[in-house]
Amino acid sequence: MSRRQRLVFERSYYHVFTRGNDRKRIFRKEADYQVFLSIIRKYLEKFQISITNYCLMPNHLHLLIFIETGGELSKFMKAVLQVYANYHRKEYGSTGFLYQNRFKSLLIKEESYLIECARYIERNPLRAKLVSDIFAWPWSSLSYYAKGIKDGIITKVNPIFEALADTPVERREAYIKYVLQERAYEQILDKEFDIK
Repeated sequence: MSRRQRLVFERSYYHVFTRGNDRKRIFRKEADYQVFLSIIRKYLEKFQISITNYCLMPNHLHLLIFIETGGELSKFMKAVLQVYANYHRKEYGSTGFLYQNRFKSLLIKEESYLIECARYIERNPLRAKLVSDIFAWPWSSLSYYAKGIKDGIITKVNPIFEALADTPVERREAYIKYVLQERAYEQILDKEFDIK
């Protein structure tokens, strides 16, 4: 039985996520995160997509992606995930599937939700209790938005971030305050996405 084709709209934002097979770790050491980010940088140059926010976790990852052309999402994700899976197999001598099923992609229908989705993505390490200080997690886009540190992954600034204030310093301060606020729905979303 063939897979159902993924419906993707052009010039749209998607919350994309995937998890390790059987909830196993995708990233075991710092070098793994760095390799994955270098693969993303490489393929950002080849496809008409942009990343506005991201967070890499030990056993899953989140990307907030802007798609210029509909078919690019699946091609980009296939390339990135396959190249990283090959690296992982070679590095750890593993066999079988690294990821559980296909990646999931949720269309962001309301532009106002872009900042909420970004906040949800970047709070992952805090909710998972990997860090007590959200700024201590180096594998997310938070340092870009909170500190202005460029990493070559963010190729399109979240448009709602731009609207938070008039100056870069004020925007970063407003964003930090916004991200630090806990929301009751976060646990509900984690359960719905089945990500732990």
